[in-house]
Amino acid sequence: MIVSSAFAGKRFAVLGLARSGQASVEALLAGGADVTVWDSREEPRAAYEGRCQIADPLAMDLTGFVGVVVSPGVPLNRHPIAAHAAAFGVPVIGDIELFAQARADLPPHRVVGITGTNGKSTTTMLVHHICHAAGLEARLGGNIGLPILGQEPLPAGGVYVLELSSYQIDLTQNLDCDVAALINLSPDHLDRYDGFAGYAAAKARLFQMQGPRNHAVFGCGDEHTLAIAREASARHDVGFVHVVQPDALEGQGAWPSLQGPHNLQNAAIAVEIAQHLGIAEAVWRPALASFVGLPHRMERVAEADGVLFVNDSKATNAASTAPALGAYPRIHWILGGLPKSDNLDECAPYFGNVVAAYTIGEAGPMFAQILDPIMPVNRSEMMCDAVRQAMNAAQPGDVVMLSPACASFDQFRDFEARGDSFRQIVEALIEDRDTPCPPGTGQ
Repeated sequence: MIVSSAFAGKRFAVLGLARSGQASVEALLAGGADVTVWDSREEPRAAYEGRCQIADPLAMDLTGFVGVVVSPGVPLNRHPIAAHAAAFGVPVIGDIELFAQARADLPPHRVVGITGTNGKSTTTMLVHHICHAAGLEARLGGNIGLPILGQEPLPAGGVYVLELSSYQIDLTQNLDCDVAALINLSPDHLDRYDGFAGYAAAKARLFQMQGPRNHAVFGCGDEHTLAIAREASARHDVGFVHVVQPDALEGQGAWPSLQGPHNLQNAAIAVEIAQHLGIAEAVWRPALASFVGLPHRMERVAEADGVLFVNDSKATNAASTAPALGAYPRIHWILGGLPKSDNLDECAPYFGNVVAAYTIGEAGPMFAQILDPIMPVNRSEMMCDAVRQAMNAAQPGDVVMLSPACASFDQFRDFEARGDSFRQIVEALIEDRDTPCPPGTGQ
């Protein structure tokens, strides 16, 4: 784990003992901190009997504490811990802030921080992959993989590659990334912010924490991202703010897991980051070709009779689905779930690529009504029916794609379970199109 003397003799409260909370507790204890822990569940609390004080920080006098560590899932705009801690002048922080405080005790290293509404995971994984191709020791953390504090520190010269959600940035005050990137911005998580402007301001803080001679990288696909780039230009030295032009990056046809205009932007941003890490084109270009995409994000799950099946379950809003529809010329589009909005406006520029739509879940009737005047629509309701209908209609060269533009919680535990269901159904129906759907796959 990552251990630092910066924690020695200081008092912290940790509220919530899931993965990041547990990693925070262990790192703080190993660094010599006095730690109070709390979780609404008895079992995780019991694991710290005799090692920590066990008490709810909401019921405590926090005088003398230097931080209350919470999970990014804690809504600061609604949870009472924010006001309670503020009454004692105690910051509410997360595990990324603890990592930032620990950096001075780590061997010399660099940190890459990547944020954005869509594409964060793919770009983060791609940068990590390019680093390994260059022979650099690298660790993934933040909003992806294992909690960063629970991982072994890198040797000198290593690179920490962090995917950072707006929630994690909200809980961080001192993360000075050597290279920070904002891929794009579109409305999301507005229940946590004072409108879209509040959400954008949260993303912008990643660059406000940087020193003026650290690199800031931006996508060029929306005005909101470009506005933050202009703000960064006023704080950074000349030559340290970079707006990436994806069309200038050639060779996408040779990168099978990076198809579509959104992945061209992801790749262009990853290349820009790599170059600021000193990685040459002779290394990053073949790394783009060898990259294997993330599960549930434009994941090629099967090919049968000339038809490609693509799992894009991670596309939980229309802005995320739109570029997926731009990736292929003939798509049988499976969409629906728990809606985040009442329209598909961001997908409209790519409707010409859709051969037919297959609507499922709670949003199915609404989406069918939107799409009926534009394209053939099958009101499939359930995933298995949608896959079967799309498979029967698809011709060689077509793509059957799950890209729901919705959350999953009406029919599935999470987007991973939804994507796994799609994969299982596809595999079963390729074997035998008359077979019943596998149990638990949303038939």
